[in-house]
Amino acid sequence: MSGHSKWSTIKRKKAAMDAKRGKLFTKLGRELAIAAREGGPDPEVNFKLRLVIEKAKAANMPKENIERAIRRGAGLEKGEALEEVTYEGYGPHGVALLVHVVTDNRNRAVSEVRRTFSRHGGNLGEAGCVAWLFESKGYLTVEPNDHAPEQLFEAAVEAGAEDVVISDDLVEIYTDPSNFNQVRDALIAAGITPDSAQLSMIPKSLMSLGVKETTQVMSLIDALEELDDVQEVYSNLEITDEVLLQYEQEKA
Repeated sequence: MSGHSKWSTIKRKKAAMDAKRGKLFTKLGRELAIAAREGGPDPEVNFKLRLVIEKAKAANMPKENIERAIRRGAGLEKGEALEEVTYEGYGPHGVALLVHVVTDNRNRAVSEVRRTFSRHGGNLGEAGCVAWLFESKGYLTVEPNDHAPEQLFEAAVEAGAEDVVISDDLVEIYTDPSNFNQVRDALIAAGITPDSAQLSMIPKSLMSLGVKETTQVMSLIDALEELDDVQEVYSNLEITDEVLLQYEQEKA
């Protein structure tokens, strides 16, 4: 299951530290507003909101920004009218892509997404064309700095995790959505604090390509994620650590 999910996690961590922080805060603000609108402004009873608050804090988003976004989502302050949309399509070489959007202008959003697909050799598809290739899963990551990978593996499995992927710099934990909260709480109780924890769309199988072809698709995903309205892009692309390292070096 590893690959694109790990790359996305690394990118979010870097974005929290670099010049893209302003754009990251805007996207987090919209995510906070949507969560508050759907489940209310109290994170004690709104688990989705609690997860987004933790993500925002990890990105060093100012407290007042977090609180303002929650108030707007709950209708306690005036704010932009937001809606969630998921677009589906194919990248170069037939890689499946799900593009999760939160926007105040659906026409603008779909136009920008379609144009970005076209510019990078992909095409926007009809609803349902690739969604069947993905399933909702809980996804948690832990940097194995202070914990032996075997300890992390055992703790996650005992808590109810479905799968654990261990690499040198990251341990990825996958759960059934219904067990996500249980696994997360069990890890924290064991003294293991996840670096990220979210519900995600995980591909049922991965597509492997050559290095050149893989980086072409990665360029499309990067371009989509640069769009203001795009919150998350999911793909079934297999990204090895070697390709990831080469791609990051070329972009540096």
